[in-house]
Amino acid sequence: MARNKYPEVTVEKILEVSQRLFLEKGYDNTTIQDIVDELGGLTKGAIYHHFKSKEEIMDALSYKMFVNNNPFETVRKRSDLNGLEKMKLAIRLNQSDENQIELIRQAVPLLKNPHLLSRMIDTNRRILCPYWLELIEEGQKDGSIKTSYAKELSELLVLLDIWMIPSVFPSDSEGVQRKYRFIAEMLAKMGLPIYDEETEQNIGSLPYF
Repeated sequence: MARNKYPEVTVEKILEVSQRLFLEKGYDNTTIQDIVDELGGLTKGAIYHHFKSKEEIMDALSYKMFVNNNPFETVRKRSDLNGLEKMKLAIRLNQSDENQIELIRQAVPLLKNPHLLSRMIDTNRRILCPYWLELIEEGQKDGSIKTSYAKELSELLVLLDIWMIPSVFPSDSEGVQRKYRFIAEMLAKMGLPIYDEETEQNIGSLPYF
């Protein structure tokens, strides 16, 4: 069999088809064979060459969607906003991606996939902590954020992401709202009042922020 000269094209095609099927049929109802059937000639072997499982496809898809709609890169360009306002906007932008929200609703049962959960935590720690820290420190400098725990809060925000994932800590809509209010009150007391009424109105549609 000839070697694939453009593996990145194959990966992109797999992710594109998987995203469409996950959104149309649901993650649980989509099989690897379903994905193969929509790939126009690619085999299961081609998929497993790049992804070991359907869970890995979801993981890669989630990362791709974040990179393509990175709210932190968007707010970086806003010279008209202070650090706190940029943090609030980044959260609202993250809540506005309907496809990403729907995929989060179908979150993989991470407790049954400890390797995937570990990798997700590590990825979020490496990618998100520096973004949060940058904005918190910017807020400290412009006076919009008054805290002595910039680094600690940047790490805590990532851990709170995990707490809000329903497949890790199951919760209904009311439970999500209670968690939100708890987080909002706690962060405000730490000098980081990043959640407001507009965010609270949107939070019900998003399992985690």
